Amino acid sequence: MIIKSLELKNYRNYDELSMNFASGTNLLYGDNAQGKTNILESIYLSATTKSHRGNKDRELIKFEENEAHIRIHFEKQGIDHQLDMHLKKNKAKGVAIDRIPIRRSSDLLGQIPVILFSPEDLKIVKSGPSERRKFLDIELSQMERLYLYQLTNYNKILVQRNNLLKQIRFQNNLIETLEAWDIQLVKYGSEVIKYREKFIEHLGEACQKIHNKLTGGKEKILLEYDRDVGYDSYLTELAKKRQKDLKYSTTTVGPHRDDISFIVNGIDIRKYGSQGQQRTAALSLKLAQIQLMREVMKESPILLLDDVLSELDSNRKTYLLESIKDTQTIITCTGLDEFISKHLPIQRMFQIKAGKIVKEN
Repeated sequence: MIIKSLELKNYRNYDELSMNFASGTNLLYGDNAQGKTNILESIYLSATTKSHRGNKDRELIKFEENEAHIRIHFEKQGIDHQLDMHLKKNKAKGVAIDRIPIRRSSDLLGQIPVILFSPEDLKIVKSGPSERRKFLDIELSQMERLYLYQLTNYNKILVQRNNLLKQIRFQNNLIETLEAWDIQLVKYGSEVIKYREKFIEHLGEACQKIHNKLTGGKEKILLEYDRDVGYDSYLTELAKKRQKDLKYSTTTVGPHRDDISFIVNGIDIRKYGSQGQQRTAALSLKLAQIQLMREVMKESPILLLDDVLSELDSNRKTYLLESIKDTQTIITCTGLDEFISKHLPIQRMFQIKAGKIVKEN
């Protein structure tokens, strides 16, 4: 799996951009706020339907323009493909693969498997549970189409149940319809839990081996899936919490409240770990993610490293770069000194300045 080229029009600070990528390591360098991250964002958006920075579509369109366009040529299992995405200020985005429009943006997931590693991801261990659930959902949805189906339906039912809980406060007779929604919520929620359990189990195994090497065998890491409720007791727990749900007009039990624990040498490093431990765990997690995606999808994902090397010490940096030799990687950084001094293998370099490529090697 490789991305061959990227074209942008009216995207963020780019009027027009056209660039061809090497199959190995590609480096985007230049001062801060020149548009390097925007390039990675456009690739991530095309692969996952969402900006990793949480922006809405209209905020990605160049100022005073009404539309933006992204085009990616990529090769998958030896076959060339083209992905086009139109972003519009007041309408839903339009997407086509090989010039054939797709009905739902979610159908993009898995077409271009990507893993993004940014300084924000180094905080995933100490961030709130919602960030870890977001990580779970994005990675699983790329690898398992059925998971995306179950999750989408679960979220729809959850919204509808919460709306019903609000209505019951004013129309008490509607309480009789709540049980039907509970059954549907449990049906899809149980499948979400099962997929997540399996994913964390396999991810944890890969993470342990990588973390052991990163720490020279000094630390042992365990990934634990903190279920809010088990699928065996889900319906029972939902019934127990009904009065609480009615009181607060929201669903207080289910996989929308799940979390992941990172236990290092018996200590929960989300709360009690040092910054170094948290960063090492986050790096182990990302590298395990690459390994697992290769195993499940039978191809390497595209790796996007957004100025993350500056956040890692020399040993972690070297281990990361050694681990991704067989993966197409696009890296952003501010300078070239470290890459030159360490003779790190870079196949193609682009200097970015004010939304333009000013130099290419």
